[in-house]
Amino acid sequence: MAVTESKMLELGVSAPDFSLPEPLTGKTLALDALRGKQATLVVFICNHCPFVIHVIDGLVDLVKAYQPKGLGVVAISSNDAASYPEDGSAKMARFAEQHGFSFPYLYDETQEVAKAYAAACTPDFYLFNDQLKLAYRGQMDGSRPSNQQPVDGADLRAALDAVLAGRTVSTAQYPSSGCSIKWKST
Repeated sequence: MAVTESKMLELGVSAPDFSLPEPLTGKTLALDALRGKQATLVVFICNHCPFVIHVIDGLVDLVKAYQPKGLGVVAISSNDAASYPEDGSAKMARFAEQHGFSFPYLYDETQEVAKAYAAACTPDFYLFNDQLKLAYRGQMDGSRPSNQQPVDGADLRAALDAVLAGRTVSTAQYPSSGCSIKWKST
């Protein structure tokens, strides 16, 4: 299994705006409507990546714990569904239901949103403060499908706790790693 690391977008940049469809509801949702009062988490995932499958239930539990504290969350799939049909809209809706998502799962068919965020892999995490400035980007934790470490969300939790308390997040941030985003051929 080939592993791709996140590109580590520059801290402090503003969250790129977007408006994307949610396959589960058929609605189109924009970043401004999804942002949290205290923090906003944008996560690039897909349905079939073993790295996403490895952390998804831990991510869902983490999100449910932090949403009442003012966290807004959105997951986005940017994979080319023509070449990877397991990441198509209908299967995205099923994946969200299956894992009990308490947040929208949007489809970036044009891949423009992934490019704007410099997303490289799934999962890829971007945490923004209440001003939508990037405070954290990197791994959820040190767990990977093959390393026997627990999925505890330690890195992301530490960043969330800092942002929600109005503190600066440590700049010791480690790239996420996973499957590459499946880009369309040009």
